[in-house]
Amino acid sequence: MLTLYHWEPNANSGKPMLALAEKGVEYQSHYLDLLNFDQHKPDYLRINPDGTIPALVHGDRILTESTPMMEYIDETFEGPPLRPADPKERWRMRWWMRFFDSYFAPSLSMIGWSVFVGPAVRSRDRAELEAAIERIPLESRRVAWRKAMFNQFSEAELAESRRRAAFGTAALERHLAAHPWIAGDTFSLGDINGFNLGYALPLSQPDRCNDERTPHIMEWLRKIYERPATQATWAKGRTQMASRVTMLKRKS
Repeated sequence: MLTLYHWEPNANSGKPMLALAEKGVEYQSHYLDLLNFDQHKPDYLRINPDGTIPALVHGDRILTESTPMMEYIDETFEGPPLRPADPKERWRMRWWMRFFDSYFAPSLSMIGWSVFVGPAVRSRDRAELEAAIERIPLESRRVAWRKAMFNQFSEAELAESRRRAAFGTAALERHLAAHPWIAGDTFSLGDINGFNLGYALPLSQPDRCNDERTPHIMEWLRKIYERPATQATWAKGRTQMASRVTMLKRKS
């Protein structure tokens, strides 16, 4: 039995969802509504005491952290390989995944939390929100949620996130001008990682990511969007967030 606990098919949840779809692996989908704080309720905390999503349950194994989870999926299940056979390409894939996870993602996440997550819950009762924060197991997540809910990101924090987002977008465009995929010539987990992080760049960073300034990023995003696995994965979305991916449809 394989069960994936996830939210919308983007960012962290989208990585194992898309990896499983590319491998052709069937799994039981268990949707957690992040904006309803399902990930901090007792039923899920018995699965993952840290209260983070996604979580993959495979037999008696419980796996967390979306990037190594993708590698586990690729190693464990039959289907098309999602890591390059060439050592140099595999190194490049891992280099970019580290860059995405440790540099690019936190900045885009802060921007996203300030403009989407916070406003989505801010209208609720203050006492209800405070109680929800107190149920969050990890202190770092309590801090992040508090800042998002109550609009407490400083201008300096947001400015640094915007600077990093600009740097990351420019670096990705330069790379994709020289290589069709993140690893080089091979579609890989690096593309899955990057797509789930950056598919909405044309919407969230329209002045920095568009057909004129970043044509190679746009073509890369569209190629991944058009893959059957991506179409099937994004069909599992339940909120407006998932529908943003349709911006990548080619104009006829």
